[in-house]
Amino acid sequence: MRTLIVQPLTATSFAPYGDVLGGTLQDGVFINAGTSERIALGDPDLSRSEGHAALNLYRARANRLPFVATELERHCLGSQSFIPLQGVPFVVIVAQGDPAQSSTGAQGERLPGAAPLESTLAAFWVDGSCGVTFRPGTWHHPLLAQQEGDFVVLERKAQTVDCEVKTLTQPVQVVRHPPHADQ
Repeated sequence: MRTLIVQPLTATSFAPYGDVLGGTLQDGVFINAGTSERIALGDPDLSRSEGHAALNLYRARANRLPFVATELERHCLGSQSFIPLQGVPFVVIVAQGDPAQSSTGAQGERLPGAAPLESTLAAFWVDGSCGVTFRPGTWHHPLLAQQEGDFVVLERKAQTVDCEVKTLTQPVQVVRHPPHADQ
């Protein structure tokens, strides 16, 4: 079994997969008589194929590390954002799509990256002070909260179902720290 070590989340390290929502961001514009600062985040991509925004509350169960991942999912027609409430830490496991593989979408369009490119697997620790947005087509594991808690999830809703699931060629054990040499 492969081992994947969780790395700290930074906007730069997560950029191939999506956007970090919060944390260290550029300055914004003060609004409402200076009571708050509005910082523009990337706009969600939710309107393809007659989609619209759906705002949901996910009540997550704890899935603590170490964790064995056997599959990933992707949403080609819309982005998906996980935003923790009350500082709930979570782990994101992501991979880019394999450019050598493609599939056909519900409306006959070619969808590149029909399977995860497993050499790009990465895992990130999100300390609960920010959220993430997965770009459309980014392979990712479902929510892996490290303690029970609530998340706001912004995702695409439409008649066309937009969720592909693929089994990894080999399971991967996700750990927080490198294993010791004597293990």
